[in-house]
Amino acid sequence: MSNNNGQKLAGKVAVVTGGSRGIGAAIAKRLAADGASVAITYAKDASAASAVVKAIELDGGKAIAIRADAADVEAVKAAIEKTVATFGQLDVLVNNAGTAIPKTFETTTLEEMDRVIDINVRGAMAATQAARNNEERRSHHHDRSAVGERVSTPGLVAYAATKGAVKMFTQALSREVGSRGITVNNVQPGPIDTGFESRGGRLGVPQKAATALDRYGRVEEVAALVAFVAGPESSYITGANLTVDGGMNA
Repeated sequence: MSNNNGQKLAGKVAVVTGGSRGIGAAIAKRLAADGASVAITYAKDASAASAVVKAIELDGGKAIAIRADAADVEAVKAAIEKTVATFGQLDVLVNNAGTAIPKTFETTTLEEMDRVIDINVRGAMAATQAARNNEERRSHHHDRSAVGERVSTPGLVAYAATKGAVKMFTQALSREVGSRGITVNNVQPGPIDTGFESRGGRLGVPQKAATALDRYGRVEEVAALVAFVAGPESSYITGANLTVDGGMNA
């Protein structure tokens, strides 16, 4: 797998937040297969994170796992710094860590809203800022890619609000950093089979029926788009909101 695609990310270093399972793990494996050295962050499950690292290493790639809850801004900054200390640079940031609390808005507590905002918005902003600050300290040219990404689950008001925030954060940041050749894009998955959302859950059947393709997406299909926007061929794509949703929004 790692040698059949021209190693488009050879010599690059990527961070994938929330990279121990699901879409994040698939993104980490794909970026590594494309030649990048990859650091993944995880909140709790060290064994799942080390399994992703082992899989990447077995495939001939380089990876490390760093414990950092996305809601803990200092831990997120430290993870970015550890990545740069380990691999010498940082070229690609994938803000994949996200959470949703599936409740009606009127029953959602303020603490639950804070948690969703802290991880989905504040965590992504903190990671991006830390990545930018580390990049500024590098003497050679800035590399291009930062990527925002959220796991989509409809009908959740606080969660939907954070998606809107990430969309506008992406667009605004792309204008601020574009003159330096850095791109910032937002990848929005539709209903993806990550092994837990779609096993006949409450939202499962209507979500699948809402797609044009009448099936769940695979985590690899999201990872493929993230790898593309992280790679050299997407250098004119920035500030974009890109859907991988089987036509759900068509």
